[in-house]
Amino acid sequence: MIHSWGGKEKTYTRHRQSIRKLFGFREWAKEEKNRYEECLKEQVSFTHDVDYLKSQSYSLFREWKIEPPSSGSLARMIDSAIHTFEKTFFQETLSKTTCSRLDALLESTIEKENDGWTEEKKEDIFSFRYLLSSPNKPSVNTMKEEIKKLLAIRHLQIPDSLCKQVNPKLLKVYRFRAATETVTELHAHPPYIRYSLLAILFWHRLAEVTDHLADLIDEGTRKLGNKAENKIKIEVVKELQKVEGKNKHIIDLLEAAITHPEGVIQDTLYPVVNPETIRNIIQEMKRNKREYREKIYTKMHTSYQGHYRSSFCDMFKHLYFRSNNQNHQPVIETIQLIRDYEGSGQRYFALADEVPIEGVIQPKWQEILIETDSKGEERVNRVNYEIAVLQSLRKRLRCKEIWIKGADRYRDPEEDLPQDFEEHKEEHFQALKILLDVELFISKIKDLMKDSLSLLNQGIEEKSNTKVTITTKNNKGWMKVTSPRKTGGTPTFGHIKNHIKKRWSDINLLDILKETDFHTHFTEHFKSTADRQILDQETIQRRLLLCLFGLGTNTGLKAVSAGSNTDSYWELRYLWYKFIHKEHLRKANAEVVNRIILYRLKEVWGDATTACASDSTAFVAVDQNLLTQWHPRYRRRGVMIYRHVDRKSACVYSQLKSCLSSEVASMMEGVLRHCTDMEVNKNYVDTHGQSVVAFAFSHLLGFKLMPRFKNIGSQKLYRPETGMNEAYPHLQPVLSKPIN
Repeated sequence: MIHSWGGKEKTYTRHRQSIRKLFGFREWAKEEKNRYEECLKEQVSFTHDVDYLKSQSYSLFREWKIEPPSSGSLARMIDSAIHTFEKTFFQETLSKTTCSRLDALLESTIEKENDGWTEEKKEDIFSFRYLLSSPNKPSVNTMKEEIKKLLAIRHLQIPDSLCKQVNPKLLKVYRFRAATETVTELHAHPPYIRYSLLAILFWHRLAEVTDHLADLIDEGTRKLGNKAENKIKIEVVKELQKVEGKNKHIIDLLEAAITHPEGVIQDTLYPVVNPETIRNIIQEMKRNKREYREKIYTKMHTSYQGHYRSSFCDMFKHLYFRSNNQNHQPVIETIQLIRDYEGSGQRYFALADEVPIEGVIQPKWQEILIETDSKGEERVNRVNYEIAVLQSLRKRLRCKEIWIKGADRYRDPEEDLPQDFEEHKEEHFQALKILLDVELFISKIKDLMKDSLSLLNQGIEEKSNTKVTITTKNNKGWMKVTSPRKTGGTPTFGHIKNHIKKRWSDINLLDILKETDFHTHFTEHFKSTADRQILDQETIQRRLLLCLFGLGTNTGLKAVSAGSNTDSYWELRYLWYKFIHKEHLRKANAEVVNRIILYRLKEVWGDATTACASDSTAFVAVDQNLLTQWHPRYRRRGVMIYRHVDRKSACVYSQLKSCLSSEVASMMEGVLRHCTDMEVNKNYVDTHGQSVVAFAFSHLLGFKLMPRFKNIGSQKLYRPETGMNEAYPHLQPVLSKPIN
């Protein structure tokens, strides 16, 4: 009921007092305000989402039994808390030197934009947008450019511990806000806002550039080895073609020598192969006396010394490598050795000088790299040694056995683990439904393996079984699985498709997008990265739909704006930068999928399932795209999109992956981070989406991995433990060693 008090203030006050007394609440007092501001101060250090802070505030007032202040007063207190946090954050963390250098960077960028770009200015001063630009394709020039960015950002002297204690979600909000503003907008902010935004942006940018340099080490080392091997293969083919029928001539000579062991060479061998051909064969074999691996390393030596060496040495000089394992310390020591000898003209390292070999040079290369001089002392060519260090470093960087200080993706692996794991170990294990006792856990897995193998052995033994049999192929055990019969589709499915086609034969995609938003309100998940929002919600919704349509269909914002009389290209572009980010898209997609699952007609789609299938799809992309890679299986350039789709054809998660990365990691990420209401208990993948590690993690996380093996016949089964050689007699051909 809504009362009209008619200006009777005393009646209004008395009525509120009665309501407070009835529910046990008390008035808002100064002591309560101070208490609330302290709590608000803690909340603001984690998030600046005003709606969330208001919701938490009302919950707090209800818990304290306090009558909340007016909405205007509450909004002012929240804004004041955010303002105080930003101001304190600036004053406590940044030095005057850092602030002056940030201002100089902005001012130099504004001067460049006003006066135009010249090569002299580009060489002297780095611009703001240059430091934020993405790297080009892997090359020596890209290495040099990224090192320049690294040194320029380090010159700003952003403290390493700047953002260690700040919530990562809050850091992301600041970073997006700074990255989407122009230099002029950043320069117009008050100092405490400007410095906070720039410091957080470049603190994160320093980690990104360090990651890019680590990627360049990985890609450059791989490229160095692959190029050398490909060139040697071409040279070997050419050498085989120089003397036509060389192998046949050699066989003829050997057969003639065996047939006539006491014959005269002139009468026995020359009639078979003429002397000129024999001379050509001898010359070619002299040229090819080096081993294949030695040729590859020689080619790598030439390419590295003449093209890559200076760039790799610069990266060694400016990146700080660390390892938590003593077994990998030799590689760290060799990197320091390369730094110490950077300006030296010394060509060889003597092994007597305690140059690390074990753990640095791979065993297959040691015979080639370790030489013996005229005095009989062993030595290693310095250039070859650096190549060996690069190969070892690449291998260990990829699995984080060696990490880089200041990086993000290549950071200390200890930071990837929950820092409070030991304190909350029991809660974590209960959430995963895993036993704390490791011996009991392993024994249960062994019992499960024994039961499964016994069941399979019994099924193979039964004569009625015609689906799975154990045979031999190439003297090896082989599992023969009969392909299942193809089942026909639902009888009513064709009628439903025809009916939909007749009723909605031609619908605008933009209308479908708008209708989806009408039912799901997914545009509410797109929040502005700016500190305030002036546009009304109806305008934001309209422009968001136009932007999503233009970007999603690849029509483009200019083409979409040309068909709109109310929204220009620059207005749509502004909304794109400020509102549309990956996290927002994830939430919007999850909202749409949840509504699809909720409103499905059971009569048409059947019962809800807890199983999904995941696989990757190759998309062709232009070479200029920085994400484009060469796919060795499809023999073309492009990118890969990995999708998780439930049995009823709803895509619950999609992600971009590189062409060369494992599908196992993408499969795990989709199951863990799909953020929809669907509970995934089974995940179907192809051969590329499974591995022993994938089976282990899927078991720990409580879902079944269901791979469709292309090579099912050659699969082997582990024995649960030692001493079971005679167990499961019908499975003996396909049983392997006991599992560790």
